[in-house]
Amino acid sequence: QVQLVESGGGLVQAGGALRLSCAASGRTASVHVMAWFRQAPGKEREFVAGIRWNGGSTYYADSVKGRFTISRDNAKNTLYLQMDEMKPEDAPVYYCAFSTVIYYSLSRYSSRLAYDSWGQGTQVTVSS
Repeated sequence: QVQLVESGGGLVQAGGALRLSCAASGRTASVHVMAWFRQAPGKEREFVAGIRWNGGSTYYADSVKGRFTISRDNAKNTLYLQMDEMKPEDAPVYYCAFSTVIYYSLSRYSSRLAYDSWGQGTQVTVSS
């Protein structure tokens, strides 16, 4: 089993930057892809970005492409999300997730159903 703990959320002005972290512990050798999702009140949890744990290939939602960067540090078992040029619609709660499923196409990982488990979430607020 893999446990995930997010951190790094907070308040940022529109146009500013924030970096989220997600520390993984447990049976991380089984992880194939890790990703970030976000969820606003009353809305479904939506895919933000994903990365293959081994190899580092990345995939982004169109809404964040060019502004957000997902990365990982395998030695530290930590996932990151660098968020630049932030907008009010980038709020509020960000979740990291891991998947042990192997899909050839990274686009398959944009579905919540691909993921085994989730962190508890970290709050992001963007002031306009």
